[in-house]
Amino acid sequence: MMVIKKTKSLCPICLSVIDAEVYDDKEKIMIKKTCKKHGNFDSTYWGNDKLYLKASKSDFKGEGIENPQTSSIDECPLNCGICSEHESQTILGLIDVTNRCNLKCPVCFANAAVSKQLYEPSYEEIRKMLQNLRGNEPVPAPAIQYAGGEPTVRKDIVDLIKLAKEEGFSHTQIATNGLRLARNPDLARELKEAGLNTVYLQFDGISEEPYFRIRNKNLLSTKLKAIENCRKVDLGIVLVPTIIKGINEDQIGDIIKFAIENIDIIRGVNFQPVSFAGRTPSDEVEQQRVTIPDFEKLVEKQTNGKIRVEDFHPASSVFPISEFIESIEGEKQVIFTCHPHCGAATYVFVDKGEIIPITQFIDVDRFFNLLSKSAEDIKEGGLTGKAKTVARATMELPRTIDRSKAPSSVDMKNILTSVFKERSYDALGNFHHNTLLIACMHFMDPWNFDQDRVRRCVIHYAVPDGRIIPFCSMNALYREEIEKKFAVPFKKDSITQDTVKSLNKSKDY
Repeated sequence: MMVIKKTKSLCPICLSVIDAEVYDDKEKIMIKKTCKKHGNFDSTYWGNDKLYLKASKSDFKGEGIENPQTSSIDECPLNCGICSEHESQTILGLIDVTNRCNLKCPVCFANAAVSKQLYEPSYEEIRKMLQNLRGNEPVPAPAIQYAGGEPTVRKDIVDLIKLAKEEGFSHTQIATNGLRLARNPDLARELKEAGLNTVYLQFDGISEEPYFRIRNKNLLSTKLKAIENCRKVDLGIVLVPTIIKGINEDQIGDIIKFAIENIDIIRGVNFQPVSFAGRTPSDEVEQQRVTIPDFEKLVEKQTNGKIRVEDFHPASSVFPISEFIESIEGEKQVIFTCHPHCGAATYVFVDKGEIIPITQFIDVDRFFNLLSKSAEDIKEGGLTGKAKTVARATMELPRTIDRSKAPSSVDMKNILTSVFKERSYDALGNFHHNTLLIACMHFMDPWNFDQDRVRRCVIHYAVPDGRIIPFCSMNALYREEIEKKFAVPFKKDSITQDTVKSLNKSKDY
């Protein structure tokens, strides 16, 4: 056993902050810790030691935000709000607009029927939370996701999308199970007209069984109907499968295939291995755990090697892009300084039915090194050297492309130069044409919680008291506290009846 690092973690039983060690157990990475009250815990951290070390090379330090809302009094993560110890900015803000839901999933983070509390911030409270996220310095949060519960059970959800646009968010998305999008064809149109960019659609498989086991209901036809209603109004979708070993990990390749077959409306697939901060029994954690390396190997196997393990890169690997743009613009940009072991992704082009990962025709390392070197040259050369450096980078960028392997229908030279010359949302949109983002975000739970990772988190919840809380801290530690503080009791029968009436309106449920 070789200890890689010492960190802090959580006791899975009492959630107290305790010392932990991350170590190499020959083939995979483990995290072990001891709670004085509840004993020893030894849990899987990453499924492959070699891939862990490879990902560690994309370890880019951030500077956090300049106006933290809370002080560092206790041990991290007990100061979240964000505190001065946090090392990354907010890339994506989240707001739980309700904890009501028209499903009762065993793996869910939040559900009013379980907590016995109704948490549903008012329109004005949500406005203040949006403003808090936009108030981050030196860079306001650029993107917002409404979550829950099920956001679409709120009657004012369309107005909330409009509100996010009014408050300056360039990208808006909504995390939904799709039930109401399937039942109400007008909802997709109304959301798009309000400014919604992306439907973050829960999608656990292409057969009925995963839905029965994960959602307690067969929802496949409902998902397909929701997708079709979004297609009619050209409202982009990202599929979000919750992956659980023994239930649906064998469908990863089929989900990717389904996304490719529907690439006209599906922009990406963000696989999320189950995080055991919900109601999963503790004795099933190791049995059901899927880590990022496990996911990558499953993708390679189930796509017959068309998408390989080496095609995936840590989410933090795109740091040089932000660094380069920041040096050109001369002002601070949102920078991906998340922990290298939080997520991995790749882009695949679909050309005449063939899958071609971007990494198989672009020298990604050379590409990123060129951007980093150019950013350094601009900083050292001042205004005089900026134009020359940008011109040189624009000339050299196409040389990172192997045109013999690139998709014949895609002008990658033009796409790359346009993205970096125009640096606009529209230019980036052209890059996404006929491409599919395949990502895996492995959120932490009390079993594999790592203080180093949470300090680098870039996905943050805004809550009504003004705090901004990292995703994994929120779901492991703070959710119950927040719901209790700002919620009101509800009558179980009233919500049950509302839900029943809602579901009975459609033959699909």
